[in-house]
Amino acid sequence: MAPQNSENEGRVVVITGGGTGIGAAIAERYASEGAHVVVVGRRQGPIAEVAARIGGTAVVADASDGASSRAAVAQVVEKFGRLDVLVANAGGHGFSPVGETSDDDWASSITVNLSTAFVMAREALPALLETGERHGGAQIVIVSSLAGLFAGPSVAGYTVGKHALIGLTRSLARDYSRRGVRVNAVCPGWVRTPMADSEMDEFAEHAPEIADREAGYAAVTRDVPLGRPAEPAEIASIVRFLGSPQSSYMTGAVLVADGGAHVVDLPTVAFEHAGM
Repeated sequence: MAPQNSENEGRVVVITGGGTGIGAAIAERYASEGAHVVVVGRRQGPIAEVAARIGGTAVVADASDGASSRAAVAQVVEKFGRLDVLVANAGGHGFSPVGETSDDDWASSITVNLSTAFVMAREALPALLETGERHGGAQIVIVSSLAGLFAGPSVAGYTVGKHALIGLTRSLARDYSRRGVRVNAVCPGWVRTPMADSEMDEFAEHAPEIADREAGYAAVTRDVPLGRPAEPAEIASIVRFLGSPQSSYMTGAVLVADGGAHVVDLPTVAFEHAGM
């Protein structure tokens, strides 16, 4: 049940990649505050399950395809009459170094990690601009990654796509903020999601010293000041803030939610491990 007088009550929120992990948590957060939540994804099963659980709407669409995205937005506007918030959360893999990335793999990683946000934002802009002009403001929140600021090993396509999302955020903010559409990004570090779980399972299979998934999470957050991965709901809270009037003087901003990983000076980590 939505809290009375919630600022999100009645607002219309579209979330791409909303069927699992962070996207599902974002959908749950907005729905808990009375928003009309539209969960968008390519697979009917996951988005229908989330939509049924939160009382939202499931729309099957490919966020990287113009016609599909345009049809999804049209369906939202036809049903609700407006669009207030777009959360561009869809993303995927791209895990190989440049020298081992084929043309097809490169195109696929850029499509899932960058084009999904670019295309859906482009197709949603007319509805968002109308909201901005008539109702005092609309928001786009782009979910990038810590990989949008730094480079991990052998993740060229993912890293480039997530870096580019920050450029997209800033370009959209520069062009559309004066017309009532604010655009901000969030860069999460490790988050307990199905995709991260599978990475930890693979880590455990290939590293003899890593016994299981939990040991994997412990290893990858060993040098993170908070010493743990995030829960999806923690990232959802940040997205909710950026996609609400509470962040009214923020646009083009990039918020980092990584447990403090970005403040660690890597060359000094060895001293800490040595007990110095």
